[in-house]
Amino acid sequence: MFYDTAANRHGLPHDPFKAIVSPRPIGWIGTRAADGSQNLAPYSFFNAISDRPKLVMFSSSTYKDSVRNIEETGDFTASFASRNLSAAVNLTSVAAPRGESEFEIAGLTPVEGTLVKAPFVGEAFAALECRMTEILRPKGLDGVTSDSYVVFGEVVGIHIRDEAIRDGRFDAATVRPLARLGYMDYCDGGDVFEMVRPRR
Repeated sequence: MFYDTAANRHGLPHDPFKAIVSPRPIGWIGTRAADGSQNLAPYSFFNAISDRPKLVMFSSSTYKDSVRNIEETGDFTASFASRNLSAAVNLTSVAAPRGESEFEIAGLTPVEGTLVKAPFVGEAFAALECRMTEILRPKGLDGVTSDSYVVFGEVVGIHIRDEAIRDGRFDAATVRPLARLGYMDYCDGGDVFEMVRPRR
């Protein structure tokens, strides 16, 4: 099959776009508002985009508390979303009123960042401390600005739990990273195999 995305006439019960661009890691973004209130929310438009410097990004459809808080403070964290915490990740996706902590809603432990003024999930296998570098609104081919806010941040500190390290590496088979597929489907990355890049 083929469909033109401008018309979006795919003939399927649900748009397959996000199912094709998958699996997508989940950025479990922790922030603190200027008034001190905490926020925690999962974003499946999330990824690492540079190693030197270490940069990550997440995209929020519409202007949500995470984006507002980062604009106010410049800081955020990205806690590692794993299969064992999937129920808690899901609970933090609730549309809670501004100022109400999703850490409390999900029964999670907020831990203050070492270098940034934003909390991360104490139960997570790892967490990135980030400082915002820019926020932008992407545009389509027609020049119209989308309803998404893309937040970029430099990773200034990394927390890793000892049990997540095996043979000197952050072990995916142990931590089982949670990823978003399309629709309401998820998977974990615990089924690991290795490939060595070819050399010429």
